[in-house]
Amino acid sequence: MAHMTSRAQHPAPPAPTVGFDLDMTLIDSRPGIHACYLALAERTGTYIDADLAITRLGPPLADELVNWFPADQVPAMSDLYREMYPAIAIAATPAMPGAREAIAAVRGAGGRAVVVTAKYEPNAKLHLAHLGIDADAVIGDLWAEQKAEALREEGASVYVGDHVGDVRGARGAQALSVAVPTGPCDAEELRTAGADVVLGDLTEFPRWLSDYLVARA
Repeated sequence: MAHMTSRAQHPAPPAPTVGFDLDMTLIDSRPGIHACYLALAERTGTYIDADLAITRLGPPLADELVNWFPADQVPAMSDLYREMYPAIAIAATPAMPGAREAIAAVRGAGGRAVVVTAKYEPNAKLHLAHLGIDADAVIGDLWAEQKAEALREEGASVYVGDHVGDVRGARGAQALSVAVPTGPCDAEELRTAGADVVLGDLTEFPRWLSDYLVARA
């Protein structure tokens, strides 16, 4: 009976829905994107500083391409880049440390792990399939505040990302913003933007999630 009373006083933490950004949160997309920009430059004869471009990953592709192509050419160049991308970038892109374990922690808590990203959705799905990361939903082509609608629709109470745009998306959805300084934004920048939690990287996420769910219960 005492054992039953103890269980009643400490109910199981509620199952969460956790959203994750993709580039530089779950995957280190720098090698693949770098190679794809070089291939696009060769294909079009237009100079692209791929070293510079991969230091500012996060915003939509068009936001980067407008630095290298006239605005009226950006839609066509975006289509070409996305067409070339699977053959060049998927195999070259590893998972970030702790990515698989972070997804597994959500699943282990009985929750859902959803990916909400600015990346072209078909290519986002190719990355996850190649790496064996099984998300419950993948929603692409959304950036910053646009992510909030998808997070609300999925019922996400937490959103994990590496960019101040991810913080804005989480806050717009009234989800807890968990940030990792593994992309272009450092920890202080993420805190200033309003991140509720800043972890060193995703390897710290399972322990944090466990503590969070216990506190929430």
